[in-house]
Amino acid sequence: MNQHHLNTIVLAVSLAFSAGAMAQNMTKANYQVGKDKIAAEYKAAKAACDALSGNAEDICMAEAKGKEKVAKADLEASYKPTVKAHYNARVAKAEADYAVAKERCDDLAGNAKDVCVKEAKAAQTTAKANAKVQMKTKDANAAARETTSDARSKASEQASEARKDAAEDKSDAGYQVAKEKCDQFSGAAKDQCQAQAKARFGK
Repeated sequence: MNQHHLNTIVLAVSLAFSAGAMAQNMTKANYQVGKDKIAAEYKAAKAACDALSGNAEDICMAEAKGKEKVAKADLEASYKPTVKAHYNARVAKAEADYAVAKERCDDLAGNAKDVCVKEAKAAQTTAKANAKVQMKTKDANAAARETTSDARSKASEQASEARKDAAEDKSDAGYQVAKEKCDQFSGAAKDQCQAQAKARFGK
C-alpha cells in the first residue's frame, strides 16, 4: 500500500475520532452515545489497519489507539470539565503522539533511530510539562480568587515554581537528544559535541 493511501486512512481515522468528543455540557445519555461512537470508530480504524503490513500497520494501530485514548479523555473533559480532566486530556494527547512517533522511528536504524526516539521522548516530556504548568496555574489562580492577596502571591509563587520545574524537565529532555546526536561522532569530535551539549543545557 502506498504512502498516499496510508495518509488517507490516517486522516479518516483522525477526523472520525475528533468528531466523537466535541460536545460540551453533555447529558449522561449523550456521554454514553459518545463512548459507543468512540468504540465503533476504533473498531473501524483497527479494521483499516489490518489491510496494511509491517511497520505501516504498527504506525496505523498506534494512530488508532492514540485517537481512541485522546477521544475518551476529551469526552471525559467535556462531560466533567474539571481542571484535572483537561490535564488528563492533554497528557493523553502527549502519550498518543509519542506512541506514534516512536513507531515511525522504527523505519530508521542506528544513531538516526536513537535520535528519533529521544526527540519523540523530548516532545512528550515538553507536552506533559506544559500540561502540568497549565493545571497548577489554574488550580493556584482558582484558590487565589477565593482568598486574600497573600494567597494570590502564593498562587503566583506556585505557578512560577511549576514553570521552573517544567523548564528543567524540558532542558533535561533536550540534553538527552543533543547527547544522543553526539554518538554519530568519535574521538575528539564526539568529545567536543558532548562538551557543547553540556554547555548549551548547563550540565
